[in-house]
Amino acid sequence: MQIHSAEFETSSANLEKCPPANLPEFAFVGRSNVGKSSLINMLSGKKKDIAIVSSRPGRTQLINFFDINKKWKLVDLPGYGYAKTSKASQEKFQEFVTDYLLNRETLRCVFVLIDSKLPPQAIDLRFTQWLMESEIPFVLIFTKADKASKGAVESNQDAFLHAMSHFCEGLPKFFTSSSKRRDGRREILSFIGSAIDSI
Repeated sequence: MQIHSAEFETSSANLEKCPPANLPEFAFVGRSNVGKSSLINMLSGKKKDIAIVSSRPGRTQLINFFDINKKWKLVDLPGYGYAKTSKASQEKFQEFVTDYLLNRETLRCVFVLIDSKLPPQAIDLRFTQWLMESEIPFVLIFTKADKASKGAVESNQDAFLHAMSHFCEGLPKFFTSSSKRRDGRREILSFIGSAIDSI
């Protein structure tokens, strides 16, 4: 898939304020500081970043919608698991993100970002288990592959998938990415293109 246009559309604080559900949507979510904004900018292929990259985890506090090629929407969901976010804010995020994931009729797939430098994190496993139990389609993207050796990345991937096998029979599809090296861009966009073609 070629990206011809990528434009920020709007931010929403709840499902009612989301833009019209008129195009297929692909949501990106992960633990805070997993490299989500960098990945979104890498996928867009634009010289000017469409998502704000911050050194302060937890910056994204709304659901951000980006119009891609006038054919589909990339949805940037708030990161989870940032300790300095207040409990009230965490509960608010969880409520409206859950509402979006469960009730947005044009949501086609959730990309769950996992830091490939780290061993399996309990919060990521809990979230993927909830997606499984809620029957929400998702795939994994192991990010920051350039920041660890190939062996370490593969070891952490294997460990995460093994941990998932304890609560799911069929393991999800996964991609390995590096925003710096642009690894995984073609594969992820090809997956999205195929998903759109199958609608």
